[in-house]
Amino acid sequence: MPYTVDFVTVSTAGLESSPVAEALAGLRANEARYLHNKYDHDFTVGSVDEPGEAADALAWVTRILKEERDLVIASRALEATAFEVEGIRMAYVFYESGLSINVMYTIDDAGKRAVGLKLSDGMEIPAELADKFKFARQKSKLAGTIRGSFFVIKGEY
Repeated sequence: MPYTVDFVTVSTAGLESSPVAEALAGLRANEARYLHNKYDHDFTVGSVDEPGEAADALAWVTRILKEERDLVIASRALEATAFEVEGIRMAYVFYESGLSINVMYTIDDAGKRAVGLKLSDGMEIPAELADKFKFARQKSKLAGTIRGSFFVIKGEY
């Protein structure tokens, strides 16, 4: 069942199995606030365990990670979403470890396309990312300290 993320009252719904559930919920709420303020978009996520949009979003993100950087995320995916806003196809996946991955893929060929990697406060850098990325720190009222990195997508998806 899809769930609209409330960035005023942060909830761990759907993320309870994560050892950093509170921080991951804050990170998810931080993304919801960003999308609401920038695009006036209600951020809705769903369980990847059910067939549908969330599972399709996970498959798309997984394919991009594998084909672009030969990355396979070891942690179990919990929730995902995909949508289009202002000519940008976006997808988000939230993992049990506290990792959040988002894809911003401009539909116009001349546009920007990138994958963002964010680590919830209190989680270690996953082994599959540790040697490949440097993470910058950012403070968030909702998520505490977020560590993030990104890479540019070169292929067509």
